[in-house]
Order: sequence, then structure tokens, then C-alpha cells
Amino acid sequence: MISPTPGSADLSQLQWLGHGLTRPECVLATKAGNLYTADWRRGVAQIRADGTQTLFAARPVDGQVLQPNGIALDADGTFLLAHLGAERGGVFRLQRDGQTRPVVTEVDGVALPPTNYPLLDAAGRLWITVSTRLQPRALGYRKTCNDGFIVLHDARGSRVVADGLGYANEIAIHPGGQWLYVNETFGRRLSRFALGADGSLGSRQTVLEFGAGSYPDGMAFDCEGGLWVVSIVSNRVIYISPGGQPTVWLEDVDADHLAWVEQAYQSGTMGRPHLDGVKSTHLRNISSLAFGGADLRTGYLGCLLGDQLASLRMPVAGHPPIHWEFE
Repeated sequence: MISPTPGSADLSQLQWLGHGLTRPECVLATKAGNLYTADWRRGVAQIRADGTQTLFAARPVDGQVLQPNGIALDADGTFLLAHLGAERGGVFRLQRDGQTRPVVTEVDGVALPPTNYPLLDAAGRLWITVSTRLQPRALGYRKTCNDGFIVLHDARGSRVVADGLGYANEIAIHPGGQWLYVNETFGRRLSRFALGADGSLGSRQTVLEFGAGSYPDGMAFDCEGGLWVVSIVSNRVIYISPGGQPTVWLEDVDADHLAWVEQAYQSGTMGRPHLDGVKSTHLRNISSLAFGGADLRTGYLGCLLGDQLASLRMPVAGHPPIHWEFE
């Protein structure tokens, strides 16, 4: 079992991949060496092992130009995109030739608000997070925010299965299959729900409450049952042991800037400038983590503000994600 040393990641060892990416918030890695990122040029960017790139751009759907936030890769090579529109959201399926169709755009007759993240599980079910119902979404950058929710889409249709979350962000299923984890970014919590074989969820349990400067966004499990959480603003990667103990393994942020953001968060005045103006030496507001490489020991970091992906060597191998064997 590893025990990462606080702050032990060496920023000078960062490597950079890709070029010209636009808001690569979510990154996926596969065994074949492909990386896929959400891209606000309407789709998904592929970075191959040899460094070449392709953009799979979605065609507009019902007049909407898609702005993908989270993405998922399906076994047939298509992508599921969570649309972070200005007012409307939903999840859409993108074929590599650009054909695009809606998958889930409403629940119980109500249109989905701007949508954050899609997750496919081993049973083929689709899990979806919506961070907040507030408009504009920046009104949800508050510790009082509690209107995020999780949708389950399966053979029975689409339904809300968890509500009252503090800006629901990435979700992940524990490698053992018995828990669904969710980052509540501005609730500053990592929560989990007992996951039944039929997709039913138990009551919310708090795994960890994060302290000053941590705003949990993306996450990924390692092969030992540890969880790695990425914080926006502070460019932190936080290791959480199977027993729930956190360690800040990496950080890259200007201390004065972080204090300014924290003051705004505590006073209920946090807004877009606090996310869009992050000051750091290397990283550009990291938001997600994917384990990849031949030995699953390379960490690839998605981000909100950069046009490349950062990567670095991890102290432990990741747990293979559901899409690991997909192309």
C-alpha cells in the first residue's frame, strides 16, 4: 500500500501532450494509447500515442451547438457528451463522422439544466450529474448550494436518483461495485451512496469534507482502492487512502490568489473571475485525472483553461476504467 508524501509530486517533471485543445475539462485514456478530451470546438479531441490528433465535431442538435463538459467512451467507439449549455443541457451521443443525437434531455418532463458529467457502468446504465439548477450556474459557487442531482438512465427510462447535492460534479463507481461516489465541488465534500444491483442508491454518506482551497472536481480510483481527487482553482491532486485519510500530493497555485478566492467563497461572492483567472506556475486549472500508459502509472490531467494536457508519473497504478479496452 502506498503512502504518498505531501507535496511530493515534482512539477518540473510534467510533460505536455496535444496542441490547440479548447477547454479539455475531461480526459479519458485507453489501453491502446489513445487519449480523448472534451473540447469546446463542439466535440471530442483524440490524441494518439504517436501525438497525432483528430477532432470529432458534433453537428448542432435542435439549434444547439454542443459544449461538452464530461465525456464517456462507449464500446462501439461513440461518445456520450454532457452538454454544458448556457441554459439547456442533456447528454448526446456523438459518432465519429459527426452525426449526433440526443440520449437524455429531460427527466419527468422537465428539461435538463446545463449538464456536467456522464458515466457508463458495467451494466450499460448511464449515470448523469447536474451541478445546479440555478441560472447562471455561477450562482451555485456557494457553500449553501444544495440543488445538484444525479440522474440514472436505464431500460426503465430516466429518473432522478439523488438530489440535494452541493454542486454535483464527477461521479465514479468503486472498483468493488458497491458504492457510487460523487464530488460536491462547492459543498466541498466527497460523498458516496450504497449501490444496489438494480441501480438503486442508499442514503448519502460523507466520505470526506475538504478544507480551505480545495474544490473537488474530477476523481479516479487506483489499483489499491485509493482515490485521487482533483481540485480546481488550487491545482491540487489529493490522495485519499482506502481508510479515508487525505494527502495533498500536488499543488500549483499562487498563495495570494488562493486566499482571494477563499475569501470570496466564504463571503458568498465567488464567481467566474475566481475560476477563470487562476494564477499558477504550470497548471491551468486542472479538473480531471485519468490513469493511463502501458502500466496505468501515468496520470493525465484535464483542465479548464489550457490548450494542452499535462501528464506525470504516478506512485501507484490506476484501476482500469470501464472503457480501458475500448478503442
